[in-house]
Formats: sequence, structure tokens, C-alpha cells
Amino acid sequence: MRCAGGVCFRFSNGCRRLAENANRNGRQREARRGSPAAYLGMGNQWAEVGRLDHAMAQYRKALAIDPQCAEAYNNLGVILHRQGRLDEAAAAYGQALALVPNDAEGHLNLGNVRFAQKALDLAEDQYRRAVSLSPDLADVRLNLGVVLLHQGRLEEALAETLRAVALAPERVEGHQNLGVILVRLDRLEEALTSYQRALTLHPDHAETLMNVGVALTRLGRLEEAVERLRRALALDSENPRIHSNLGDALLKWADAGSLPFKSGRWTAAAACYRQVVAAQPKDPVAYYNLGVVLLQLDQLEEAVSLFEQALRLRPADAESLNNLGVALFRLGRFDEAAACYRQALALKPEYVEARFNQSEVKRFTRGDPDLAALETLAAESGRMSPSQAVHLHFALGKALEDVGDFQRAFEHLLQGNAARRRLLPYDEAAVLGRFRRMAELFDASLFERFQGCGEESNVPIFIVGMPRSGSTLVEQILASHPEIYGAGELTDLADVAQNGPDGDLSGAVVLGALLSQNPACFARLGRAYLARLPALPAGRTRITDKMPDNFMLIGLIHLMLPQARIIHTMRDPVDTCVSCFSKLFTEAQDYSFDLAELGRYYRSYHGLMAHWRRVLPPGRLLEISYESLVDDLEGHARRLIAYCGLPWDERCLAFHETQRAILTASATQVRQPLFRGSIGRWRRYRPFLQPLLAALESVLSDGEKFGQDIADERVLREPPPSW
Repeated sequence: MRCAGGVCFRFSNGCRRLAENANRNGRQREARRGSPAAYLGMGNQWAEVGRLDHAMAQYRKALAIDPQCAEAYNNLGVILHRQGRLDEAAAAYGQALALVPNDAEGHLNLGNVRFAQKALDLAEDQYRRAVSLSPDLADVRLNLGVVLLHQGRLEEALAETLRAVALAPERVEGHQNLGVILVRLDRLEEALTSYQRALTLHPDHAETLMNVGVALTRLGRLEEAVERLRRALALDSENPRIHSNLGDALLKWADAGSLPFKSGRWTAAAACYRQVVAAQPKDPVAYYNLGVVLLQLDQLEEAVSLFEQALRLRPADAESLNNLGVALFRLGRFDEAAACYRQALALKPEYVEARFNQSEVKRFTRGDPDLAALETLAAESGRMSPSQAVHLHFALGKALEDVGDFQRAFEHLLQGNAARRRLLPYDEAAVLGRFRRMAELFDASLFERFQGCGEESNVPIFIVGMPRSGSTLVEQILASHPEIYGAGELTDLADVAQNGPDGDLSGAVVLGALLSQNPACFARLGRAYLARLPALPAGRTRITDKMPDNFMLIGLIHLMLPQARIIHTMRDPVDTCVSCFSKLFTEAQDYSFDLAELGRYYRSYHGLMAHWRRVLPPGRLLEISYESLVDDLEGHARRLIAYCGLPWDERCLAFHETQRAILTASATQVRQPLFRGSIGRWRRYRPFLQPLLAALESVLSDGEKFGQDIADERVLREPPPSW
């Protein structure tokens, strides 16, 4: 995201003399018909009603009678300025000042034209002349502050604007500009105070409300920011700056929020950016910002088109090239993605995020110049932002593993994970407590009481388990079947579980409905979930929801959708955890950046899955281990399709040829034939894994053998009609 909207300052036109003289000159018109004063009066009256050409004609008549009439030159300059004829306006003001050089307002007006011409030094010179002639003229101080702000001279701008506010405390412009400068100085709370004073004077001023929203966004008070920006938009719905700033706030709010709320905020941000694109079709930033949010919404083809349009307008833009590469990568167009990353890095070799993205799409070799570039950046990592350092260490971890330097690879993974963990407010006690509460709430008696209360639909296929356990591979096999649509990682189940079937309840209320034994709740939840699913393409009868974390909600799935299929993917515990540790997850896996925390999370997941096996009816889950799937692709693929109640289709064995968007960290692997190279990967890093192995000790010694399906005798070859 790039903040194209920005804040808005207020600029005084300083052309008051035209209006002030209108009545005086009007009174004198009859007495002095044919005099310069009479023509000035008529010109001012025409100007007041917007008839600018008529006004100019009258001023020129005044000048024809009296070429020394400075006021006619000044007022002519005012009209020319309003018409955008800046060079002519400057000439008219210059002639007025040649006749009356000590006219402070004349210097103010000429300074305004120079500012409009972007001649900031000349504008400053005129304003300072006006200040020397009339130190108490608030308009001059205000506009001088604006020029100094544009020149980056923030402390001087602040001083001049404070003087303007002291001279005219009733002027909204002074308080608003003071807020803008304070935001630039990162004095955000003081800026909010200034904006509030402006709003006290003008409560419904859209641009001031917009500026408040920008400051609140910077402060991380995102819900308040969105509320102010929406109020501003209600007052000025056509203003692209407000739309852009609201889009920025919504994106940040989505990033800071939990999964159930992200999609709605991304959708709202996209609507804002579409308005900006419509209003500013030549602005590359507008296309870029809309492309960024569509990446979040998985609307990849349109995102590609938007980044390409941004690049047509600004070809040498490394960020657009990088994000175009991300969209192409997710679409499986790896060669094109790699080309985009190369172009971005040619423009900006120190672009760490592009280096990271490049590492995901290529295999490094010894002597690789891209590896050398990463090593060079690592030597300068002390000057990077924390986020950049995280990306760099993960990229080096991947590159060094590719070339077989496993010790240095894991050292960088440790540094990258530690840096990422420092950025996260992960509450381990709260997370692990949720595992215990789910097991306590969803006990066997609950399932007995509410058997058959859910919505009867066999459309959804839930694929659950730990990340990096083979869930993307299983979904790709299923999505290769002509009747199954692979929808990827959906947030809809967490949404209905957290907010209720109508989206207006809290998670506590939903769980309270279980405790109060409300049978109708489960069918309503099931219908609400089904209503949120993407529309099925023609010929498809099933849809996969591959959100791994839904293993937490298996009990709720069983009650609300008793005919839905639930597939649990498993992998060797240590391989699973090491694979998680080696991937830079952007959200929802905050537990994965510390080896001990990761091990404890896995242990809790393992215990909850054992609970589901005990309390659910036999055969309710199909459990597939990654290792067994690699060893016998066809056998397990047939089990998967049979479990879903569908006829076998050979295309499921050619899963790597299926063209679809894949958004997970396994995007490259599942577009290749099966390989065994990742089995036992953790042994390369055994010396570093003591915290993880200690946390997993009970899991590794409880007698279950990984690499085989757990409790195969309870997995039915053909699913029963109901459970």
C-alpha cells in the first residue's frame, strides 16, 4: 500500500481586496460614471456573481482611462489567477506592485501565484516581503507556513503557523495546517488537538475529519480512524483523497484484526480504491493500491491487470514489479514471476522483500550472484527495519539450505524467527487455554444431545491439520476431480463461529448457545456458513475449505454440518514443526516463530485431535499422513475420492498439472510430481532443535507411529449416509 491520499492543508487566497472594494466602488459608481472607480466597482460586482470575463473587461476599461490604477491591475490578477492563467496573473500583480511596492496584500497575491506555479523560493520571497510590511496579517503567516511545509522546513513552518493561529484563532485553516505540520513532525496527539479545535469551529468540515482519520491511522487507533474517515466521506463522497485514506486505514485495520474480520475490511478497502481509480485514471498509485488489496482477496487475475496498468503509467517501479511477481507466483506462472523479481531488483538491488520473494521461486547454487547479494545485504542488516531483517534472514535460510550449508541456514532461520517473534503480541497462555476449553465444551454428551440438529449438506469438504502437513497437496488432488472446487483457505467457519449465524453475536454468545442447549443454533450456523461460500463453478458439486486451523472447530463442524467431510492431514511431528519454522507466515501462525512455543502448540493440537477421535462417531474423520500419501499416491487418492462420495477420476493422479490459484507456502511443491526429499528433513538440523524436541517429548513417545494413518481400522472405505 502507498498512501496516495495524504492530508490536506488549507491555503488562504489572500484576494480580499476585490470583495472589500465592491460596495465602496458600487456606491461611487453613479457619481463618477466613466471613472476608473466606477469600472472597478462594476468589475467587482461581475466577479461576485462569477462572470469573470465581464469583470476583466471592466478592469481593462479602468486601466484604459488610468494606466496607473494599481487596484485595477491587482483585481485583474485575481481574476486571471482564478482562471488558471498564472503567468498573466503574475504579470498583472507585478504591475500593481511596481506602482504600489509597499502593498502587503499585493505581495501576498503574487506569492500565491508563485506557489501555484510551484516556484516555492519566489513564493517565500513574496510572503516575507508581505510580513515585513504587515506583520499582523494572518493570511501571510498561514501561507508562508504552507510554503515552508512544502520545502520540508517543518520547524519554521510550525513557528509561522503558530503565529497565524495567534493572530486569527477563529480561522479554521490555521488549526488545520498546524495539525498537518504536527503530523509531519510525528507529534500526533498534539495534531489531534489542533484538528479538534478546527472541528469545534467547523464541525462538518470533511477535509479536517479526513486529517483526523490519517492521524488516528498513524497512531494505530484504526477503528476510530475508519469512523472519522467514513464521516468525512459522507460529507464529501466524491473526494478521492478521502477514499484513498479510508482504504489505507481499512487495510491496516484488516492487518491488525483477526481472520474473521479481514475479508470484510479488505472488500471495503477495495471499494475505496476503485473510487480512486475511477477519479484518477492516470495515477499509478491508485492502480497499485487496488492491486495490493485484491492480492489479499485472492482476485489474482485482476490484480495482475492492475499492476500491469500501474507499470504502463510508471514503468520503472520496483514495488509494482514485485507485487506483480507475487500475483503471478500464486497463479503458478513461476517463470514470469521470477522475471518480475529480477526486474525489480535491477531497479532496486537492496529491495529485501523482492529478494525474499525471489528466494521462494528459485533454487540457489554455489556461486549464485543472488546468494552473494543476500550475503552483502546481511552485512548491512543493522540499518534495516525489523520487517526487512526478518525477510532477509528467511531468504538466506532458504538459499543456504539449497546449497547444503545447513548450519548457517538454520542460524539465519533462528535469527529471522526471533526477529519476527519480537514483533508479535502472541499470548501463549490464551491460545493453549482455548484448546482445553474446546475439549471441555465438546464432550461426548454434547454430541449425544445434539445429534442430527445441524444442516444436512455434503457440499463442504474441510481439510484440517497443522500447517505444512500436506493439506495443500490433498486439496490439489481433490481439486483435480471435475466435481470438486478447491477454494483454498477460507475464513468463513471462524467467522460464523465467532460472530454467530447473523454476524451480530460474540464468540461467547455462540458458545453460550451450546451450553444453553439450543438445538436450532447448529442448523442456523450451518446455513450461515454455506451462504458465505464462493459460488460453485458449473459442474462442481463439492467445495474444499483448506483452513488448517479449523481442526480447532471439528466438533462444531460435526454439529452444524453433520454430512460435511472432514479430512485431517498429518506428517511427522518434527518435520511438520521444522517446516513451519522455516516459513515466514504472514498471519495466524504466531506460535511458529519460537521452537519451544511451536512444540507446545503442536502438543496441544495433538491432544485435541486425540480428543476428537475419542468423542466423535467412528469413521467421522478421514486421516491421511503425508508420508503414506507419498508412498502410495493412487491408493490414498482413491480413498480420498471415495470418502467424498464421488466416482474415481484419473486426473487426480496428475494433480500437478491442474491449473488453479494456490496461495499457501506449498504453491511450488504441489505443481510438481511427488518427491520424498522433504521426509526426514528435520534430521539435518537436529543439533539446533533441543527446545522443540523437549516440547514434543510426550508426542514422540506416546506409541503412535507417524508415517502411517492413525487408527486405520476406524477409517471407512465408503462413508455411511449419516453420522
